[in-house]
Amino acid sequence: MKHEFSEISETQKQLTFEIPPDVVEAEIARVAAGYARSARVPGFRQGKVPPTVVRQRYKDQILHDVAHDVIPRMVTLVLKERELAPVAAPDIRDVVIEEGRPMTFAAHFETLPPIDPGVYTGISLRKPAAVLEVGAVEQTLEQLRQRAAKWHPVEDRASMAGDAVLMDLTRTVRGALIVAPGEVSNDSAPEPLQNVSVELGAPANPPGFDEHLAGLRAGDQKSFTVNYPADYAMAELAGKTVSYDVVVKAVRRKELLPLDDSFAKEVSEFETIDALREQIKTDLQHQAEHDADHAMRRDLLKTLAGRLTAEVPKTLVEHETERRLEDLVRRLMEQGVDPMKADINWQEFRERQKAGAEESVRSTLVLDEIARREKIEATEADVDQEIATFAERAGRAPAAVRARLEKEDGLDRIRAGIQREKTMTWLIDKAAIANG
Repeated sequence: MKHEFSEISETQKQLTFEIPPDVVEAEIARVAAGYARSARVPGFRQGKVPPTVVRQRYKDQILHDVAHDVIPRMVTLVLKERELAPVAAPDIRDVVIEEGRPMTFAAHFETLPPIDPGVYTGISLRKPAAVLEVGAVEQTLEQLRQRAAKWHPVEDRASMAGDAVLMDLTRTVRGALIVAPGEVSNDSAPEPLQNVSVELGAPANPPGFDEHLAGLRAGDQKSFTVNYPADYAMAELAGKTVSYDVVVKAVRRKELLPLDDSFAKEVSEFETIDALREQIKTDLQHQAEHDADHAMRRDLLKTLAGRLTAEVPKTLVEHETERRLEDLVRRLMEQGVDPMKADINWQEFRERQKAGAEESVRSTLVLDEIARREKIEATEADVDQEIATFAERAGRAPAAVRARLEKEDGLDRIRAGIQREKTMTWLIDKAAIANG
């Protein structure tokens, strides 16, 4: 067997192979013999079909099987001999296999670049001050108060600011009003929506809704049109003209509870408003400290990423991009949103993630190299604890979680995550941290 190794770049490599005709012939004969034992050919008894007939009748299948058997063995052998470690399975290209001729093919793959983390003890980091904003406690209390508000039917007057209008509505996107000059487009199909509640005066209301819905009573019907600005947050409505037909089912007014001990008892396990305030302050302080720690860790990862200036494997960047996309899909599903119906340009989202994905790969590679040098590892106890924590959150048995991870080859991901987290903690313990 002849092979040549070439370095296309710091990470992209190629092996080209030429397998001698006699080796190919031996493999063809071996595979053909297997076909002969089970082949059913008219005019011959099973197991008695002449090799020449088998090789002629099943030629394409035999050559396919030979290639799929020989190529992985040869590639694995040479990678081991040359001590090359691809970050993913090699991409096999340009396969040529014919009887009586050498078999040729190429294997393209990526490897890790040389990684020099530099001096990594005493890294300078800044930890932001974990200080609560003025009025943060009262703002949180007010949010609780708004969520706990009581709604009462309004029957003696028309709707006004602060009321909630409950209605059934039908919206129609007016296509002819929004297409480019010279183009023709039909209106969208009317979309009926039931039991839509709009609080008049709420900042998130679509433009014009407050003025059109003010002054209505239960039983009223109204039609109106809204022109959405081009930068409207909901992309499917941005820059569009939409007609609405509404039927008001009810008008309700909001009653806010006073911030007293009774309120505290209703919205929490505390007996007094002062105790609730103190708990809110504690929770907010804890969150502020968590945010400060998170900001410092982001700073550390950015620093580590900047130390790897070499090219990084495109395969790893693609995998990280896909992971981010899958994470978004999972979050949408947890919120009860169908990802296929979500207003998301998936290609655009993927492109926006690439820069962050590459930085994440760079920092991860440097972390892994530091872990290797410092012999930082995830122990089985660490893995058991991580599985137990996940199982508790998911309401499942740890054994069931472990079995699923083993089935999906997920334990290595768990170990890698733990190792990187332990390495981060190790680096922070040895960093020069400035507070504030």
